[in-house]
Amino acid sequence: MVKKLLWPTDMSENAARALPHVQSLSKQYQAEIHVLYVIEDLVPQIPWYGELERKRMNEIRDWEKKTAALRLDDLCTEHLQGCPLSIRHVAVGDPSEQILAFIDKENVDMVVMATKGRKGMFGFGGVTEKVVKNASVPVVTVPVG
Repeated sequence: MVKKLLWPTDMSENAARALPHVQSLSKQYQAEIHVLYVIEDLVPQIPWYGELERKRMNEIRDWEKKTAALRLDDLCTEHLQGCPLSIRHVAVGDPSEQILAFIDKENVDMVVMATKGRKGMFGFGGVTEKVVKNASVPVVTVPVG
């Protein structure tokens, strides 16, 4: 039985292609939708950009979280009306690791995601591949052109 669906999104057009499937499955099973956006952590990139003081890094992360929350609210209001329940989540870290941790933490029954996101240069993106290979629940992948 599917009670909780997870739709991880990077808010790209590619990720949005999974929306019709998320909507359909949610209505069919009367399942709640958990929408997850992961902010990539700045710490691994610091050497590329020079040293950032901790205060500045926290300001950037806070701004990203606020912006992500607003965008998720808009996205859910616009596209998930008529679905039983949509819950928005923002995490920080490696996207695939955060998605996999979220699945276990929230007892998700199924993941629906696009085969690649914003940065995907190949037919099947790295984040999607890691989730498909390591998820403890079924993962429905939606191909993007």
